[in-house]
Amino acid sequence: KYFDYQLKVLNVSSKHNNILISSPTGTGKTIAGFLPSIFDITKNSYNAKLHTVYISPLKSLAKDIKRSISIPINQMKMNISLDIRTGDTSSYNKNKIKKKPPNFLITTPESFALMMSYENSESYFSDLRFLIIDELHNLIHTKRGDLLSLNMTRVSSFSPEIKKIGISATIKNKKEALNYLSNNNSGIIIESNVKKDRKS
Repeated sequence: KYFDYQLKVLNVSSKHNNILISSPTGTGKTIAGFLPSIFDITKNSYNAKLHTVYISPLKSLAKDIKRSISIPINQMKMNISLDIRTGDTSSYNKNKIKKKPPNFLITTPESFALMMSYENSESYFSDLRFLIIDELHNLIHTKRGDLLSLNMTRVSSFSPEIKKIGISATIKNKKEALNYLSNNNSGIIIESNVKKDRKS
C-alpha cells in the first residue's frame, strides 16, 4: 500500500519535468522518488540502457537504497538492473558499469562528475530519463552542489526530456530547492505530513 503523496508523485510525473518531494524521514520518500522511473521503464523498452541515475551526497546509504528499491522490483518480478557506483566501488565493477550501464544507477555527486568526464558521456547518458537527487538540503549552497548543478545542466543537454526529482526531509526554502533543480523555478512541490514509521 502506498501513501497518497507517493501516488501523487507518480501521477504528476508525466506533466512536470521537475519535482521536489518534501516528506519526513521514514515515510517512503525514496520509493516515492523512484516510482515514476519504475512505471516508465515497465511501460517502455529500456533493457540495455541507463534509465535513471540516483544521486546521494552520502555514499554510506548506497547499499540501503539499493536494498530498498530492490524490494518492489523483486516483488513485481520486473527485469530492471540496478547497481552502485561510488568511490568504494571496485575498478572491475566501475569498468563493467562503464561498458554496460545498469537501468538504475546509484551514485554520488563526485562519481557522477567523473562519469560525465568520459569521452563517450554524451552517448552514455543520451537515453537518461530520470535524475533523482536525495538529501537535497545537504547540497544546496555547497561546492558539491555547485559541481552537481553544472553536471545537471550538461546532462540535460544530452537528454533534453530528462525529469529531475529532488528529495528532502528537512528542506526549508522549498521554492529555492525547486529552482536549484530547474533553474527557472518550474515544476511542482509535493509535501507530505505522514508520521507513520516506514523505511524510506
